[in-house]
Amino acid sequence: MTKTRYYTATSLDGYIADRDNSLTWLFEVENGGETDADFGDFFSRIGAMCMGATTYEWIMANQPAETWKSAYGDTPTWVFTHRDLPAVSGANLRFVSGDVAPVHREMVAAAGEKDIWVAGGGGLAGDFAAASLLNELIVSVAPVTLSTGAPLLPRRILSDRLKLTGVEQMGQFAQLTYRLA
Repeated sequence: MTKTRYYTATSLDGYIADRDNSLTWLFEVENGGETDADFGDFFSRIGAMCMGATTYEWIMANQPAETWKSAYGDTPTWVFTHRDLPAVSGANLRFVSGDVAPVHREMVAAAGEKDIWVAGGGGLAGDFAAASLLNELIVSVAPVTLSTGAPLLPRRILSDRLKLTGVEQMGQFAQLTYRLA
């Protein structure tokens, strides 16, 4: 059964990007390669993914276009946006807007037997959670505080919907996994 997973990293104080929507702080944390191995294992189970426009724009601005192919291959990717964005040449992209439910159905069909990754941001993951389409949160907590920025999940989700299913240390990161009811 296909699961929809929000796999992300956050600062200790709950931000996935700083006030400038940058992830530079994240890549400065020493992890001994453990998070890279974890991402490789995670991504091997992904058949479709989605992200918001801000996440997509950060990738476009901070990583060479050829990085997309090496990182994500031909994985079908939906980018939620309300504006025109340039496409990565050769990437399997769809630019969409509106309700996540019909897009989720397309993603499930494209994923086949694999899972769906909600790559970011927190608002988009919150939209999936509000529509009861998010099955799992996998959050790697970095030893950094940002004091402001893009929140991990700007929604109210109470403990009756979250069940802790895993805790793991990966270098300086603590990875927490929750199943959503």
